[in-house]
Amino acid sequence: MDKKDKQLIAILREDSRFTAAQIAAMSGLSEEDVKTRIAAMEQDGVIAKYTVLCNTEKLDSDAVTALIEVKVTPQMRDGFDAIARDIYKFDEVKDVYLMSGSYDLTVIVEGKNLREVSRFVTERLSVLKDVTSTATHFILKKYKAEGVVLEKTDEIKREEIV
Repeated sequence: MDKKDKQLIAILREDSRFTAAQIAAMSGLSEEDVKTRIAAMEQDGVIAKYTVLCNTEKLDSDAVTALIEVKVTPQMRDGFDAIARDIYKFDEVKDVYLMSGSYDLTVIVEGKNLREVSRFVTERLSVLKDVTSTATHFILKKYKAEGVVLEKTDEIKREEIV
């Protein structure tokens, strides 16, 4: 991956809706070169997915997101990789990260409601052989995600208690 590929990645991370023509104008490459480079990065797995960032506060949904810290016993040959693979196979799991600190893995889970996420933790995650403990944190509100501020105002409004 060269400097131009990194520039294309930066442009796409800003807004993946840009057309090849727009990206070409921004990068100084030809439109055909942009298409070729992006296709190669998709093929190599550098670009894994294009997605949409939604402000969930504006969606009519009771969906819940939780950050779950997980302590595990690493396996002899695979370390943390095997248990991470076991965890990321669950449909509810959106992200899995190996972490430094007191917990080994951070797992981001989405569910239809609190009960569904709680059931996932108690019946599916915590019973895995190498999981020794979990700590679940429910995300109450997102202020900024993926570098995007989700509120239109810089000021957080609170009601005055009289």
